[in-house]
Amino acid sequence: MLDAEFDYLRGFLKERSGLALSAEKRYLIDSRLGPICRRFSLNAVSDLVAKLRQGRDRALETAVVEAMTTNETFFFRDKTPFDIFKDTILPQMLAARAGKRKLRIWCAAASSGQEPYSLAMILDEARAKLSGWQIEIVATDIAGEVLEKAKAGVYTQFEVQRGLPIQMLLKYFQQKGDAWHISPAIKSMVSFKQMNLIKDFSQLGQFDVIYCRNVLIYFDQPTKTDVLRRLSAALVPDGVMLLGAAETVIGLTDALSPHPQQRGLYVASKSAAGNVPLRVAAGG
Repeated sequence: MLDAEFDYLRGFLKERSGLALSAEKRYLIDSRLGPICRRFSLNAVSDLVAKLRQGRDRALETAVVEAMTTNETFFFRDKTPFDIFKDTILPQMLAARAGKRKLRIWCAAASSGQEPYSLAMILDEARAKLSGWQIEIVATDIAGEVLEKAKAGVYTQFEVQRGLPIQMLLKYFQQKGDAWHISPAIKSMVSFKQMNLIKDFSQLGQFDVIYCRNVLIYFDQPTKTDVLRRLSAALVPDGVMLLGAAETVIGLTDALSPHPQQRGLYVASKSAAGNVPLRVAAGG
């Protein structure tokens, strides 16, 4: 692949997905786009680039973006963000929203669904406290193919063994052949929509909790700043956001502040909203 072709792909991916593909990631081109070439009967990545330049094959354009987007996920990934939700965020949201009895959650990079379904299982475990509540989990991703998998709620043995406690597997999944199907009750708690974070998402409305984990790391600084600005606007004044362990808002936005004792948790800055940061649960 010529340097000019690599530069074209970098620009194409940046424009379509926000992905900032550095030179050291050049090796990903062949490994991820090789199968796309075969699917579209193209001999090499150079032919793929030539086809993209023509701008007439939307299916190819979509396939390239989805192939280059990382969709690594698993149930209760990294554990801590879900412990924070169960032990700190949910109890305090239940107290703060006792009058309205409504809670909106957004998983902004849902991939194949393990993150929003993990949150749905936590909420189902707390259903005795949520009687009469209107709970909405909105899950979005740029990649349509993985969203179809998420909507189906069907996972392999390997996928359910990654992070999912055995008691939840037995309670919320049914094995059919080699596949595990998530229960209809849990599946019905999540609505999936295709959404590109670098585009306008204001139509989704505002949320009490936003999970946007392990996405910003793929963006350059101006894109991170823009996405965080719009994500903070999608939070209600006392809402909270969770980012990945390698991500931060520091130096990117003043609208959000790191929680002083919960890594990865961000609250509306006092200067932005005038509200008190989320308290830490006892023993946390």
